[in-house]
Amino acid sequence: MKKLLWSAVVLAVLASCKSDDDTTIINQDINYSKLPQEFPFTKLATINGVDVINGGFGSGAAAHPTRKGEFYVITDRGPNTDFQNGKKFLAPNFTPTIMHFKINADGNVEVIKYIKLKNPSGQLITGLPNPVGMGSTGEIAYDASGNVLGTDQYGLDSESIVAAADGTFWVSDEYGPHIVHYSADGIEMERISPVGVNTGPRKLPAVLAKRRANRGMEGLCITQDGRTLVGTIQSMMHVPSKALATNTTLTRIVTFDIITGQTKQFLYKQDGGASDSVCDITALSNNEFLVIERDGNFGSQGGIKKVYRINLSNASDVNGTDINAVDGMKINGKALEQCSWDEITNAGIKAVSKTLAVDLVAKLGYEHDKFEGIVYLGNNKLAVFNDDDFGVVDDGNGNPKAKILPKTGKVDKGTMYVVDIQ
Repeated sequence: MKKLLWSAVVLAVLASCKSDDDTTIINQDINYSKLPQEFPFTKLATINGVDVINGGFGSGAAAHPTRKGEFYVITDRGPNTDFQNGKKFLAPNFTPTIMHFKINADGNVEVIKYIKLKNPSGQLITGLPNPVGMGSTGEIAYDASGNVLGTDQYGLDSESIVAAADGTFWVSDEYGPHIVHYSADGIEMERISPVGVNTGPRKLPAVLAKRRANRGMEGLCITQDGRTLVGTIQSMMHVPSKALATNTTLTRIVTFDIITGQTKQFLYKQDGGASDSVCDITALSNNEFLVIERDGNFGSQGGIKKVYRINLSNASDVNGTDINAVDGMKINGKALEQCSWDEITNAGIKAVSKTLAVDLVAKLGYEHDKFEGIVYLGNNKLAVFNDDDFGVVDDGNGNPKAKILPKTGKVDKGTMYVVDIQ
């Protein structure tokens, strides 16, 4: 029975192996002239007189693999604010959701449907943290009044999405960090997590469990041949510990062969430090990609919102010989996050090469702070998306206040742009 089940999985994977060339070609002749355009939204809740919008679409994005001008965007775990040693979840029952939309013949955003994520039994999940041993970051969840909430074994802090040709989805997350495979209607099929995290049998390298809270696998895409998932870790991990990790510009890219389960890791050198982010990633080929680098500032307040072309071809695989090693590969007994770039270079390790593709602030006067989703459209055009944080931010006391764009004075909302790149 197990062999038959695994054969079915492999056949499904092979069916989903479709070239990104088809996706980019069909999206070249769409009417993008009315962009940028905000996504439609409803009100999710009102807390202390502050409206929390039912938005958040833009944490990650993907093109429909076959249908012209259609896209998917995904939310994260839901509206939240900082509180004590964790987060206030302003809508604790919120379910991470995929929005399927298209650019219609008039050039407007038109929602096709919403797909809520579900556990293997078909029940709606939440964005609440995972329990210890199943992907916990150590964060404590509270409700809007400060009462402690529980955990969710299948909870997800979703950040990026891959739309496979067979209609299924791969979603990356910031808890485990997990890569989760969902059916076309959002039911969990497989959960892939670091060694030591008690989910499914297929594993990511154990070292990835040392991601920082809220800075896990921020980006995910699939190679042109449809075989390999490529994920980006948002920022420097705490390897071997928070106190000892010193290379603040070092983060990692991990690849996962969907058929064999084999993994690789590569080093990425950020322009900024530990507080900056490598976000979404989109494939140009099997080895070339576009990635987001950003800080946390608004564009009009000195924010950094850039996209780089990167190539894995000549980069060194730092997976090491044992994916069970909790601190990963070492150089002279030191974890990679403890080493300077000179030490890394002297050890014969090459980081991923990168060149600037576009600076959104310089090119568009881009205003949003959380530039988090990209889709390559072909012909050197790139669709870009933002996470609007459900229209709220922390007021400094763990309560929500409206998230206002300083340049326009308007509440931040998820918006799609298209930009030319180099």
